[in-house]
Amino acid sequence: MKSPSQIRVSGSRLRAYHCDVHAKVERRWAGLAGLISAAAGLALAELTALMIAPQSSPVLAIGSLTIDLAPPWVKDAVIAVFGTGDKVFLLTLLLVVLAIVSAGAGYLELKKPPWGAVLFLMLSGVATVAVTTRAQANGLWAAPAVVGAVGACLVLRLSIRRLRDWSSASEQNDAESGMPSKSGAASNSDPRANSDPRATPTRRRFLTLLIGTAAAAVVIGIGSRVANAASLAVDTIREAISLPKPAKPAPPIAAGSMLDVEGLSPLITPNDQFYRIDTALQVPAVDPETWRLRVTGMVENEIEISFKELLDLPLIETTVTLACVSNEVGGDLIGNAVWLGYPIHKLLAQAKPLDGADMVLSRSVDGFTAGTPLEILQDESRDSILALGMNGTTLPVVHGFPVRMVVPGLFGYVSATKWLTELQVTTFDSASAYWTDRGWSERGPVKIGSRIDVPSSRASVKAGTVAVAGVAWAQHTGIHGVEVRVDGGAWAPARLSTPISSDTWVQWVYEWDAAAGNHELEVRATDSTGQTQSGTPVPVVPDGAEGWHSVTVTVS
Repeated sequence: MKSPSQIRVSGSRLRAYHCDVHAKVERRWAGLAGLISAAAGLALAELTALMIAPQSSPVLAIGSLTIDLAPPWVKDAVIAVFGTGDKVFLLTLLLVVLAIVSAGAGYLELKKPPWGAVLFLMLSGVATVAVTTRAQANGLWAAPAVVGAVGACLVLRLSIRRLRDWSSASEQNDAESGMPSKSGAASNSDPRANSDPRATPTRRRFLTLLIGTAAAAVVIGIGSRVANAASLAVDTIREAISLPKPAKPAPPIAAGSMLDVEGLSPLITPNDQFYRIDTALQVPAVDPETWRLRVTGMVENEIEISFKELLDLPLIETTVTLACVSNEVGGDLIGNAVWLGYPIHKLLAQAKPLDGADMVLSRSVDGFTAGTPLEILQDESRDSILALGMNGTTLPVVHGFPVRMVVPGLFGYVSATKWLTELQVTTFDSASAYWTDRGWSERGPVKIGSRIDVPSSRASVKAGTVAVAGVAWAQHTGIHGVEVRVDGGAWAPARLSTPISSDTWVQWVYEWDAAAGNHELEVRATDSTGQTQSGTPVPVVPDGAEGWHSVTVTVS
């Protein structure tokens, strides 16, 4: 038999164990209450945004602010890893961070009230700043963040109060029974907690609040988000637009412009495969009926033109390759399309830029800006256009509907503004653009580049003749030749397709007599001026990557 002192010690240890388990389970319930409170706040915010402006969604605004504030190397690293999935990664990361913070708010509200609610209010402050600093924002855009924060705080305060009531009732029940439960206040399997008239109602009130709030948050939040997305979907309007025939069609594509090699990138990139890199987490919804393009700044005549007026002008069709400055050597952030639009040099001629102007600051409806050299946009030999069509269809929404810029020979960050709304004629000394403010170069000319599409890196091929093929580009200069070498040996010329123009990429193929073993294949291009692509590795920041693309293959 145990002595009385041993019994007291055992009882103390059991009570300590009980208290520890009770505290852990209580913290878990508090964390869940914080998560559900945040979900309720987000649902209310989305519902409010639906009534005010879809772009006033706090999550999307914080995501956009994150993109704005992120240093170039972070943006570069994310694109390098996730490519065009960078926005999905960002939103997922934001939701994970929000979940962690929300669970922490629940714990804080339990242990140190009202600091959990204060944490939610601090998040609301960040969201309010993010929302109200967006382009086109007004004071009402702060309402979703405020309403969401108030809702989250009320749910959090009420749920934690009910959790404390349940906990107190359960502890009182344990003390009176003299037998501590195995899992504290949160144990639904403890018969004493289930049967005690004090614990059961308090537990039911707490769980009913959490389950009901979670269900409502899912229904309201998802419904509002879907409705918000639907309100931004302008495809119905877009598809109803009938594009005019071009006054100057693009030259027909000769049969020799396309090589018949399996796995080779198509000469014309389909719209749904064309890369998309921009700063818009939520694609802007622009009504072509109310859209206007303004030409302002250092001009004799300021101009404002509607979408219908633009459609009525003599449009030209041109095939142009566009590339993102973030494209790594061998990357796929490049595409070739047939564009329909109005020459920018003609619009600028009507505006009559003043002496001293040397830059056009283009502005998107979402606030993005790009600085393009004025002389390039005034160059009549370069098909710089206000694009309304892409590959025979009205410009897709994700690619800038209703109007975007297409400028051959410049990386997109200094020229290819989507959802265009203003062209401000100015100077490089007096104005700067979105990415140049973040450390990228001012002018952004596209560099000579080439890529091996087939065979892919680490592919296995059979010995004998193997088609090594890919694409090469030197916009507005043109490709003169492409060479391939194997295992660091002599360079051998590849066969080129017939170029469409100097503004597009060309396909190339090299017939390789492959011997068994592991081999490295490299490619380089030479433009029409005789300049050969550099093999010295250069990172994408600040003006684009350089180096020879290489792949390793196994021949058996």
